[in-house]
Amino acid sequence: MRLLIVEDDDRVAAALSAVLGRHGFDIVRARTAARALDLMHTRPDLVLLDLGLPDRDGFEVCNRIRKVSNTPVIMVTARAELSARIHGLYLGADDYIVKPYDLRELIARIHAVVRRSRPDPLASAEADPVPSATGAGGKNAASAAGGGAGPAGGTGAVGRVVETRGLRIRLDSREVTAPDGRTVALTRKEFDLLAELARAPGVVFRREQLISEVWGSSVQSASRTLEVHVASLRAKLGDPFVVQTVRGVGYRLAAAGAPAPPPTALPAPGAEYGPPDARHPRAGDPEAGDAGARGELAATAAKRRRRT
Repeated sequence: MRLLIVEDDDRVAAALSAVLGRHGFDIVRARTAARALDLMHTRPDLVLLDLGLPDRDGFEVCNRIRKVSNTPVIMVTARAELSARIHGLYLGADDYIVKPYDLRELIARIHAVVRRSRPDPLASAEADPVPSATGAGGKNAASAAGGGAGPAGGTGAVGRVVETRGLRIRLDSREVTAPDGRTVALTRKEFDLLAELARAPGVVFRREQLISEVWGSSVQSASRTLEVHVASLRAKLGDPFVVQTVRGVGYRLAAAGAPAPPPTALPAPGAEYGPPDARHPRAGDPEAGDAGARGELAATAAKRRRRT
């Protein structure tokens, strides 16, 4: 998922880009309004828009984006006034978040806004345009229908079919086909978990988000359940690198053309969040990787408020 970050402060942009990059987002950055509008041709999936830009007010940038694109926009700014929030939403922003903010909330809002902007998979009654892997057209059928890379390791979405590393996930019929053509039998929750990851291949989904979306319960009550289902999915799919662990954060579905991570990146079930390493006191803390960036963003926002 490609994010366009429109932020004139280099320190804030660097910290934010580092964190979001670790979560699997492809980052494009613009320092000015003019550059941001130029970069809209790259077709970002979402725009994170600061309002205090050096050459033009962020409200005007949002207004101009809305005239040419339906790309989701989240305004990220130190302006906390209710009038500013209302004005931004009326101009077409999909969400508005005030600095300083918790990065976990920002990431959750990004996923929520992108999810709302996508077509409802239940709204269309069209037949699946992709022939079966065992029917006419064989394994190249997805490419012939205009899909992404084939089973060699790419990830492509055709209609409501997601392909990655030779695996075919049919979201509408809830069927999964292995690279050898066999149908993979999954439980309801196993498929729900796989389908949630398939919403955005390559993007890291936090444990909290997966538990909330799939089980509708708290992290404390379902944490072990998530780990067990991930381990079961890997075993049934026959490929431990389809569902990848991002230590201290969560999980992602293998992205297009991404190489398999080294074996050490996939610890045994239940070990992802084990005791911290003695050399890295917070290595087992899910929030450790983002703590420094959160502090950087908060400090910069505080300085901005003192200047105003």
